[in-house]
Amino acid sequence: MTNNKIFPAFLWMAIALLGAAALGGIALNRGESINALWFVTAALCVYAIAYRFYAAWIAASVLIIDPTRATPAERLNNGHDYMPTNRWIVFGHHFAAIAGPGPLVGPTLAAQFGYLPGTLWILIGAVLGGCVQDMVTLFFSMRRNGKSLGQMARDELGAIGGIAALIATLLIMIILIAVLGLVVVNAMKHSPWATSTVAATIPIAMLVGLYMRNIRPGRVLEGSLLGIILLLLAVAGGGWIDHQPGLRELFDHPGLPLAWAVIGYGFAAAILPVWLLLAPRDYLSTYMKLGTVILLALAIVWMQPHVKMPALTQFVDGSGPIFGGKLFPFVFITIACGAISGFHALIASGTTPKLLSNERDIRMIGYGGMALESFVAIMAMVAATVLDPGVFFAINSPAGMVGKEAADAVAKISSWGFPITVEQMSLLAQQMGEATLFARTGGAPSLAVGMASIFGSAFGQGMLSMWYHFAIMFEAIFILTTLDAGTRVGRFMLQDMLGNIWPKLGETSWYPSVLLTSGMVVAAWGYFLYIGVIDPNGGINILWPLFGISNQILAAIALCVATGILVKSGKLKHAWITGLPLTWLTLITSTAVWEKLTSNDVRVGFFAAANDLAAKLATGILPPEKAAVAPTLILNQRLDAVLAIFFVCLLWLIVLDMLRICVRHLNNKPVPPLSEIPHEVTRLEEAWQRD
Repeated sequence: MTNNKIFPAFLWMAIALLGAAALGGIALNRGESINALWFVTAALCVYAIAYRFYAAWIAASVLIIDPTRATPAERLNNGHDYMPTNRWIVFGHHFAAIAGPGPLVGPTLAAQFGYLPGTLWILIGAVLGGCVQDMVTLFFSMRRNGKSLGQMARDELGAIGGIAALIATLLIMIILIAVLGLVVVNAMKHSPWATSTVAATIPIAMLVGLYMRNIRPGRVLEGSLLGIILLLLAVAGGGWIDHQPGLRELFDHPGLPLAWAVIGYGFAAAILPVWLLLAPRDYLSTYMKLGTVILLALAIVWMQPHVKMPALTQFVDGSGPIFGGKLFPFVFITIACGAISGFHALIASGTTPKLLSNERDIRMIGYGGMALESFVAIMAMVAATVLDPGVFFAINSPAGMVGKEAADAVAKISSWGFPITVEQMSLLAQQMGEATLFARTGGAPSLAVGMASIFGSAFGQGMLSMWYHFAIMFEAIFILTTLDAGTRVGRFMLQDMLGNIWPKLGETSWYPSVLLTSGMVVAAWGYFLYIGVIDPNGGINILWPLFGISNQILAAIALCVATGILVKSGKLKHAWITGLPLTWLTLITSTAVWEKLTSNDVRVGFFAAANDLAAKLATGILPPEKAAVAPTLILNQRLDAVLAIFFVCLLWLIVLDMLRICVRHLNNKPVPPLSEIPHEVTRLEEAWQRD
């Protein structure tokens, strides 16, 4: 072995040993606390090894990526949808689109079980499942002129599986967007500072869009600096507003008015030109997301805070206050996007494959982009678990579980073995610039408190309230970027479907169709947002399990399509790379749906909760405010049950249809032909070399 090969071999061996030691420390530690630096170390080592070896092997031996092949961006370049773009710009766009609230909120909620289960699943699920799904979906879409997941399902699996995939994708998108809105609403509820800061991000994005398009065309750096400065000023300005009695009242609202505002924003984002709001928000959010994650990682390395949450809590039996359900399968359902996300398949088969100029970049964008999102999830887990467990549960437990009065809540939480006092929570709320932090469900507020604590320790405790609201803005940008992009994608999908009935409705540029389909999509997710907001238990208990189930089902659908293509391409021996995560997702989603349908625990079963509430309503034992919304909650628990059944039936239909196609292919029977576009040699490399 030459010296050139010996050094890399020793380097990767050292990284593997360091990663193994870090994972061992996390998994085997049973002391009072563990240093958060081990989490960062384990994550970076796992991602580096997986990217260098597993992703490289898939790219070279399974997908057989061809750098000499012309991409859709080159062949179909129209300067609008298809356009060869610098790979770093594409990476930023792709990461901004996929990185929604899931990797922030899911790990935070899953910390209810302790730090260990969620951390292990985030790492293992990402490198073997999520990153693989994103990369293979991006590859297969590029080889098919950037076709969407639904279109690929229809072409490769036939009419039955394709139609089922189209319907499932649109309906699941509705649930995903509703939960995004709920997380934002819960973060802003009765918080003038947070509400004013989040509200300011909208005109800031529009101003940056106008600046870079009309005022100073082509001055990207100027526009970027302007946007970042204004975002930071918005955080500081929110603090000033919070201390002005007259202005404070303008931004101090309960959940329902904020929900209507988010619904109105979603509709506006879907109908406004992309350059005016969507593009500049995506662009600014990329800087904010990457910068904050890097800053958080550096602060953890510098301060080395200790994780205070135990490795496992007593709530692994399903008795947790934040959401009901046992460790299996609900830790996987709750983590969702931090390990594998079906939403990514929509982006990897949407805009991204239309922008890549060379297939060699698929590994970096697809596998690397998801690895970075998984790292965000690790950061969220650390930020949640460095809090005192009592504080964590006081923030995330709904009033319906622990009591409306602060004294009742602290007594209940302390009885679980996580001591907390009213004075401690009052001081913390004061430090964070909030009136109260009790029952701030949804995950976002507790994550912001954790991030503020880490930033405060590293950069100054005197600015805790500023760090807290900076973190809220950071989370809101994550969420609203995905909300407005998801609404627009949902509108495109609905236009495609309605275009089969009336072709005019399928024209994305026909404004009456834009208004009609945008209104239908927003009304659909707005309804689920409404029922989450009026839920006395905070809405997360109703919607997050359905969000997790539907998100993982969408990922399974994407893996179904990929597995079918691999088998039809003569790569049966390699089909396990998508087949194994597909099998696991099918198992956990089917189990989760079964428990949500059959469990007698009112905090788990949809029907059990609906029947229990109906019985209490009939006997008149509900307080007036809860009785007023009870009929709506009963209806929606049953609606959630119906949707869960429908989603899992569609999944099994697609899985069985994929297996049918594979068996027919292996038996040399007719199947839908591969829809891959013929090879065409790229000319971009020659042009760039000439230039």
